[in-house]
Amino acid sequence: MSENIYLFMIIALAVLAITDLVVGVSNDAVNFLNSAIGSKAISFKTIMIVASVGIAFGAISSSGMMEVARKGIFNPSEFVFAEIMIIFMAVMITDILLLDFFNTLGMPTSTTVSIVFELLGAAVAISLVKIYASDGALSDLANYINTQKATEIILGILLSVVVAFTVGALVQFISRVLISFKFEEKPKWIGALFGGLAITAIVYFILVKGLKGTSILSPEVSMFISTQPELFMLGNIIFWSLISFIFTKLLDWNIYTIIIILGTFALAMAFAGNDLVNFIGVPLAALASYDSWQSSGVLASEFNMKGLNTASQAPTYLLLASGLIMVVTLWFSSKAKNVVKTSVDLSRQDEGDERFQPNFLSRHIVKYSINASESLSGIIPKNIQEKINRQFEKPYVYIPKSKVKDLPAFDLVRASVNLMVASVLISLATSMKLPLSTTYVTFMVAMGTSLADRAWGPESAVYRVAGVLNVIGGWFFTAFSAFTAAAIIAYLIHLGGIIAIGILLVLAFLLIGKNYLSHSRKMKETKLEEKLQKAESNTIIDLIEESAANIALAMKRGSKVYTQSIDGLAKHDIDTLKKGKKGISKLDREVEELRDNIFYFIKNLDESSVGTSNFYITALSYLQDMTQSLEYISKAGFKHVNNNHKKLRFNQIKDLKETDQYVEKLFIEVREIFESRNFGNLTNLLMGREELLHKLDQKIAKQVERTRSDESSPKNTALYFSLLLETKDLLQATMNLIETYDKYANK
Repeated sequence: MSENIYLFMIIALAVLAITDLVVGVSNDAVNFLNSAIGSKAISFKTIMIVASVGIAFGAISSSGMMEVARKGIFNPSEFVFAEIMIIFMAVMITDILLLDFFNTLGMPTSTTVSIVFELLGAAVAISLVKIYASDGALSDLANYINTQKATEIILGILLSVVVAFTVGALVQFISRVLISFKFEEKPKWIGALFGGLAITAIVYFILVKGLKGTSILSPEVSMFISTQPELFMLGNIIFWSLISFIFTKLLDWNIYTIIIILGTFALAMAFAGNDLVNFIGVPLAALASYDSWQSSGVLASEFNMKGLNTASQAPTYLLLASGLIMVVTLWFSSKAKNVVKTSVDLSRQDEGDERFQPNFLSRHIVKYSINASESLSGIIPKNIQEKINRQFEKPYVYIPKSKVKDLPAFDLVRASVNLMVASVLISLATSMKLPLSTTYVTFMVAMGTSLADRAWGPESAVYRVAGVLNVIGGWFFTAFSAFTAAAIIAYLIHLGGIIAIGILLVLAFLLIGKNYLSHSRKMKETKLEEKLQKAESNTIIDLIEESAANIALAMKRGSKVYTQSIDGLAKHDIDTLKKGKKGISKLDREVEELRDNIFYFIKNLDESSVGTSNFYITALSYLQDMTQSLEYISKAGFKHVNNNHKKLRFNQIKDLKETDQYVEKLFIEVREIFESRNFGNLTNLLMGREELLHKLDQKIAKQVERTRSDESSPKNTALYFSLLLETKDLLQATMNLIETYDKYANK
C-alpha cells in the first residue's frame, strides 16, 4: 500500500471517530441521566445543563491515556504498521455499526466491552494470518494477544454485574428501612447524615475516577487520598454532614435534590474523562502510529510498532472538540432518550405499560423467588416483618389520572442511592485497578435498587425480569458480535486492501443512514399516530362524550383492517395481509390496555358515579369482542396465503367484497355518529341489524350449495365459512356496542 492509502485511512478514521462519539454518547447517556430523569428531581433542561457541564469538564480534565487501544489487548511489538492500521480500521467500522444497532433498539450496552472485544477480534484475525503465513502453531497466538488482560476484563465485567445488583439492592433496602417512603417527614439530621454519606461517596468518585492523573489534582492531594483513604473519607463524611444540615435547616434546601445534581455531574464527568478513550482512543493510536512511521522512512510492511508500548498524551484541542461533539449529541439525540427510557421503565416504582414480554426464564425466576421469599418470611419474626413493611408504605396522595403520566418513575431516595452506590463501586474498582463497565454498573445498580424497593411487584415482576434478561443477553451479544464482526472485517481488509476499505465504509454509512431514517420515521409516526385514550371522566355523560372519540377511532382502524384482510386474500398479497395483521394487533393491545386500566378507573370514581363503571366495562367488553373477531379474520387470511393454499374462487371473492362493503358502510356510519356526537341516530342503525345479518346468512347458504355441487377445495371452504361466521360475530359485537351507547346516551 502507498503512503496516500494510509493518509486516506487516517482521514477515514477521523470521520469514524466523530460518528463513534455521536453513537457512543447516545448509548452511554443512560449512565448519568437515568436517576435524574426517573426521579424528576429537577427539570429536564437543568439535567441536561448539569450533564453538559460534567461532560465538558471531564473532557478538558481527561488524562488522554489511550492504554487499551495502544497495548491493552495485543502486543504492539509483534505487529508492523500495515497490520496495525488494518486492526484499527476494522475496530472503528465495527464499533459504529454495533453501537448504532443497539441505540436503534433502545438497549443500553457497554462501549468499553465493544471496543475491547473489537480490538481482540481484529488482532486475533491478523495474528492468525501471520501465524498461517509463517507456518506457526495456534499456540503462538499467546505471543500476539495480551491474554491475561483480556481474561481480566471479561471476569471483571461478569463480576461487576452481580456485585452491582447485590450491593444496590442491599443499600436501597437498608436506606428504605431507615428513611422510609415518608422521608420528607423525618427529622432534618437524618437527611443530613444521608447527604453526608452520599456526597462523600460522589466527591471521592469525582477525585478518584474523574480527576485522577490530571493536572487539576495536585500530587500531594492525590498521595493523601491514595495512602490514607479512611481518614479522607471520615473527614468528608463529617464535613458534608454538617454542610447538609446547614443547607436543610437554615436554607430549607432538599438534600436529595443536591445529591442527584452532584451525582449526575460526577458520572457525566467521569464518562467524558475516562470513557472518551472508547471513542477516540483507536483513531488517536492510529494517528500516533502514522506519525512514527512517516518519520522513520521504513516501509509500512517492515516498520515495527513497539512504539505503542509507551504512554501517550492526547492533544488538548482534540479532547475539547470531542467534548463539544458529545454535548451537542446529548442535547439533540432522540436515540439517547430512547435508551434512557428503557432503564427508567424497568426501574419504575408503579405498574404501567410494560415494554418486554415474559419468557420461560423470567417466569421461573419469579416463581422461585416468590417461594424463597415465603420461606424466608417464615424465619423472620412477625413483629420485625410488620415494622419493615410499615417503612415501605407509601403516603397516599390523590393524583388526577390526567397527571399520572407526569409522576416520577421513582422517588428522590432511590435516585440518590443509585448515584451513590454506582459512584462507590466505580471508584473502588478504579482504585483497585479492576476493569469495569460503567454502563453495566449503573444499569444493574438501578435494577437492584428497584427490586429492593418492591417496585417489582406480582403485577410487574415477570415483565421487569424479562427486560433485565434481555438487556444482559444483549451485553453478551455485544461481546460475541464485536469479536466476530471485527475479525471478519479485519480479514476482508487484509484481502481487499483499499477497495475493501472503501466498500466497507460506504456500507457502514449507508446502514447508519438507513437506521437514522428508519428511527426518524418511527418517531414521526409515533407523534402523529392516533391512539385509544384511557378514560378520566367521573360521570356517565362525560364518559360517553370522552369515549366517543375512542369508538370513532376504533371504527376507522377496524374498517381499514377488514378491507386489508379481504383485499389481501383476494389478490393473494401477503404484504397487505401483514399490514392488516400488524394494525389489528396494535388495536387489540390498546383495547387490552384500556381493560387493564379499569381498576384505576373505578378507584378514581366518586361515590355518586359508581354506576358509570357498569357502562364502561360493558362497552369495553364489546369493543374487545370486535378486535378479537378482526384479529381472527386477519390471521386466517394471512395463514392461508402464507401457506400458499389455492386462491379463493371468483364467486367467493365477489361475496367477500360485498361483505366488506356492508362492514365498511356500517363502520363509516357509526364513526360519523360518534365523531359528531349525534347519538340519536344510533336507533336507526339498530333497526337495520336483522337485515344485515340476514345478508350474511344468505351468503353462507350459497356456499353450502356450492360445496354440495362443485366446490373442490376443503381449505377454501373452511376459510370462507370461518370468515363469514367471524364477520357475523363482528357485526353482532358492533351492534351490541351501539345498543349500549344508545341505552345510556339517549335516556
